[in-house]
Amino acid sequence: MDIKSTTMQNRSKQPAILVVGPSWVGDMVMAQSLFKVLKREQPDVSIDVLAPTWSAGPLKRMFEVRHIISHKIQHGQLAWKERHRIAQELSNKGYQQAIVLPNSWKSALIPFWANIPYRTGYKGEMRYLLLNDIRKPNQLTQRRTVDQFVALGLPKDDRRNQPIPPPSLSPIFAKSILKRLQLDEPSHSVLALCPGAEYGPAKCWPVEYYATVAKRKISEGWKVWIFGSEQDVSLGEKIQSAAGEDCTNLCGKTSLPEAIDLLSLARTIITNDSGLMHVAAALDKPLIAIYGSSSPGMTPPLSNQAHIMSLGLKCSPCYQRTCPKKHLNCLKKITPERVLETLKLYDEKQKILNVSSQ
Repeated sequence: MDIKSTTMQNRSKQPAILVVGPSWVGDMVMAQSLFKVLKREQPDVSIDVLAPTWSAGPLKRMFEVRHIISHKIQHGQLAWKERHRIAQELSNKGYQQAIVLPNSWKSALIPFWANIPYRTGYKGEMRYLLLNDIRKPNQLTQRRTVDQFVALGLPKDDRRNQPIPPPSLSPIFAKSILKRLQLDEPSHSVLALCPGAEYGPAKCWPVEYYATVAKRKISEGWKVWIFGSEQDVSLGEKIQSAAGEDCTNLCGKTSLPEAIDLLSLARTIITNDSGLMHVAAALDKPLIAIYGSSSPGMTPPLSNQAHIMSLGLKCSPCYQRTCPKKHLNCLKKITPERVLETLKLYDEKQKILNVSSQ
């Protein structure tokens, strides 16, 4: 197939790209940088995203996305019939290109079966027959996940050194959500805590440390809201029980888009390296991001308002779901006092900014 001639033939059509999205919420947030670059390069392009239902939430707060095509295919599941059914539905949508962000062989099947002419992605699991625009990541310039995503939206030989636009989610006013959850519209400072991490406990700052921070800030007149999925409910309950009545456990009580809307009301956010960390960064909120088994060099919060806390021990990053050494020192040695001191510095900086703006 002559990819260049196929692309030329399709320029007369309204350009449309199908992006096969990642399974992790944080990666889906970072994928917005790719969408922004696609819009920068092709202002008239329409972007549709094929995504698992559990990671599609942030797409609902991205203006760049035209349609969300969600599915319930589990990670590692072949689901031949379901993939083929989706491919048949997409085959007449007029996509000129598919960009496949996951590296698995299975993730490239739907664009191939849908006969999308130009199929871009990294080599991954030997996808030579499924992709016809195969890339290799440049380890010198594409160390971060977001860099690898954005590079797929540019020509293979592109040498421009343009800045990568950070994700920027667009929340909607949360009045109806506040009413449903019986929360007052914040008149006090709200500290948002995100104590979970889908990947595993080796990413989770100790729950008792979160509780210590919550109690201190409540004693200073703050409200504390805890965010997370249904699997984080028990973490939220432990923090709430220790911190008292001005601490509200919202884990499992909101959809992901609703969590985005509520997080936009927080004054400051403390979070593990998780999907909600990337959401907080994309909301441009003052943010303390705590890293244990993962690397801030690979998946940093893409925000100038983020403060990264990582000890850089010899054994980290190990990228394991549980601590292989059984001590979790990479997180336990980041004390609540250090985090509280950082919060204090944030407050002092904000006061200076408020005075200078008057």
